[in-house]
Amino acid sequence: MKTPILDFLRGYAAADTLRLHMPGHKGVGPLGAEPFDITEVAGADSLYEASGIIRESEANASRLFGAPTYYSTEGSSHAIRAMLHLATAGARQAGRPTVLAGRNAHRVFLTAAALLDIEVAWLAPRENVSYLSCPITPAALADALDGMEKPPAAVYVTSPDYLGNTVDIAALAAVCHTRGVLLLVDNAHGAYLRFLPQDAHPISLGADMCADSAHKTLAALTGAAYLHIAPTAPYDVQAVKGALALFGSTSPSYLTLGSLDALNASLAGEYPAKLREFLSRLAALKQTLTTHGYALAGDEAMKLTLLTKPYGYTGGAFAALLRERGIECEFADPDHTVLMPTPSLGEEGLARLGEALLSLPRRAPVTDAPPAFFLPEKVLSIREATLAPAEWIAAEESAGRILAAATVACPPAVPILMPGERITREAITAFTYYGIEKCPVVK
Repeated sequence: MKTPILDFLRGYAAADTLRLHMPGHKGVGPLGAEPFDITEVAGADSLYEASGIIRESEANASRLFGAPTYYSTEGSSHAIRAMLHLATAGARQAGRPTVLAGRNAHRVFLTAAALLDIEVAWLAPRENVSYLSCPITPAALADALDGMEKPPAAVYVTSPDYLGNTVDIAALAAVCHTRGVLLLVDNAHGAYLRFLPQDAHPISLGADMCADSAHKTLAALTGAAYLHIAPTAPYDVQAVKGALALFGSTSPSYLTLGSLDALNASLAGEYPAKLREFLSRLAALKQTLTTHGYALAGDEAMKLTLLTKPYGYTGGAFAALLRERGIECEFADPDHTVLMPTPSLGEEGLARLGEALLSLPRRAPVTDAPPAFFLPEKVLSIREATLAPAEWIAAEESAGRILAAATVACPPAVPILMPGERITREAITAFTYYGIEKCPVVK
């Protein structure tokens, strides 16, 4: 598969061009990547008005993913904002649009809801389910939709979630579509799902729109992301590019665009076979760890989430032990240590991980439990609370106040409370558990 952006960057870097344009480094600097870091010079195309090499590269990605695919250089956060704008633009003409969303939404969903003035109805997890997860069954979704006064503009779910849990996208899509409702998926952690032996990408399973972080699981630079639109969704190129331009920088990174372009060649070539081989080795490691006494969370193929307390450690303490052995995890909270291996790790890297995990001694279980989930009282809309004057106070002294911003979160940015909700003693218990000492409240 051709790589038009990468080819252009290489050619421009090799040319003896006097760079009287941005950036200020003029192609010279300590990183070594400066020659490829350019702006929209002649021939380089323009991300939001693509008609040349970017358009060609996005067309290559679209063929690979089986649906119209658009690039973002600002992560799936950018794609999520654009996706929500597209889904709610028509409904906004009749008043404030509503989105029915899983409670474990990343906080970018909340900032987008504030900016777009979206009313959010929450699909809440069962009691004692982690704040980071929100298992949604087709029956629960059907009941929620049928119980609403009018259909929402869209249903929004996160799958895979940060711990590696997935929901049945095909079944949820069927529930949505029989009721004329769009299904949007935050698939930030699942860009690779398209390339499994059995395609499990949300768009392939019936989602109407989907945001992927290419950089999370594929071999792309940080910030590389996709917005996928189902072929049946009612959005043309101009509408999608306009939505992306509304939230995106006017200076998108050509280094990131080049990495997305280069990725196409890999995805069209050796990557599916490498993925299949790697996942086989990872599955074997997971089985070995289970036999050794480890408890694992999630059902996602390419994530390794350890429930560390049964093995005798908090997640943070376990991550620190790995760090002493030269292994840096993705994140840890009191209950979990999350590791994100990919084929780029290689056979040696996976073997090194396995050796380190099997070398750690099992200890007496840590018995304290995470705080139980509860559904708080909503006082203000997300927009009203987010844009209101706010002050930061000690979390211990916040009972009865209204949370002002989506900054009080478990790692990794899944809020304990949503903006506009009343802070209770139960919430403060959760704040303490996750190490949150201050919180913003509405003045």
